[in-house]
Amino acid sequence: MEDKLVTLAIRTYQRAQMIKTVLEKEGIETVIHNLNLDHPEMAVGVRVRIRESDLPRALIIVEQMERAWEDEQEKEIARQVLIPLDFADYNPKTIDIGFQMAANIGAEIVLMYVYFSPAFTISMNNDVSSYTVSDGELLRRIITSANADVENMANLIRRRIATGKLPDVAFRFEVKEGVPEDQILDYCKHYTPDLVVMGTRGKKITNELIGSVTAEVIESCGVTVFALPEMMKLTDLSMMKRVAFITNFDQKDLIAIDKVIATFGVDNLEITFIHGSNKKQVWNEIMLTGIKTYFSNHYPQLRTNYDLVESTESPEKINEFIESMKVDVLAFNSRRKNLFMRIFNPGLAYRMIYHSDVPLFVTHI
Repeated sequence: MEDKLVTLAIRTYQRAQMIKTVLEKEGIETVIHNLNLDHPEMAVGVRVRIRESDLPRALIIVEQMERAWEDEQEKEIARQVLIPLDFADYNPKTIDIGFQMAANIGAEIVLMYVYFSPAFTISMNNDVSSYTVSDGELLRRIITSANADVENMANLIRRRIATGKLPDVAFRFEVKEGVPEDQILDYCKHYTPDLVVMGTRGKKITNELIGSVTAEVIESCGVTVFALPEMMKLTDLSMMKRVAFITNFDQKDLIAIDKVIATFGVDNLEITFIHGSNKKQVWNEIMLTGIKTYFSNHYPQLRTNYDLVESTESPEKINEFIESMKVDVLAFNSRRKNLFMRIFNPGLAYRMIYHSDVPLFVTHI
């Protein structure tokens, strides 16, 4: 029976070469299928292929290498702001605001682009796949296009930094194959960036594709997400002065508000604490006053207000408040939800994405 070649791993060119070197030292014949021969150093989706009979031993070796790489990256990792992009349809404000936020907190920028490859024939082992020549040619075109888009975007960002239109912040690209929300969540799980800055469609545009990815990330992610609607009026971080923070009097809210202040800076910042309640419930007003006093003592230069709304679970009621108070950013702390809860009881962030043109700053404390 023919010992056919199977795909062991799909990695960057550099990682594929390292895997090939180690496997061949162990006596495992290895072939690299590089889909971007013109610029191999930029290629993503490079396939490491081996004989099927060598698969069990090779999987163990690669798993050990991956674990060692993760340990090294965890030691070296710096503060990061992650900006997922869709080159075909992205919100330019995410780059502007993301770079400004990274400059504020002393972080580097990671721009992530996720491309979707054609379906491959998957064996019983999910780590192994085979493909036809036509599949390979199609994937080569997809990856070549992705690399060209990355290079064009990188050049544009460098020019904007050189002309002072963007802060001089270190940046790099992560190009992944797969489903956008899955890759974003996986990256956040492994590297825990300080902030994810993403675009949304907002209430005035019916196409919900971008919004749905952002909503899924917010609902499932453990990292703070700053969602920027395409139709939002503000174009600069310095213009965001009035923040409304929804509170349920949870102690974790204090930590979340500290995150808001650290991200936006305290100069000229005004925070209004809002809670869903009836005005007759005086004890709620007392608790809100306590929160206000706490931040007055810890951040004396911070301006704080508090107010009550009928419901903090109703996007319509919150929007009425936002419009009446001329709020620039809506912030709140949200707990991650499992799949069942996300489907049958979507959270406030999920609903607000489709009902508001005000940026959402969502923490997960």
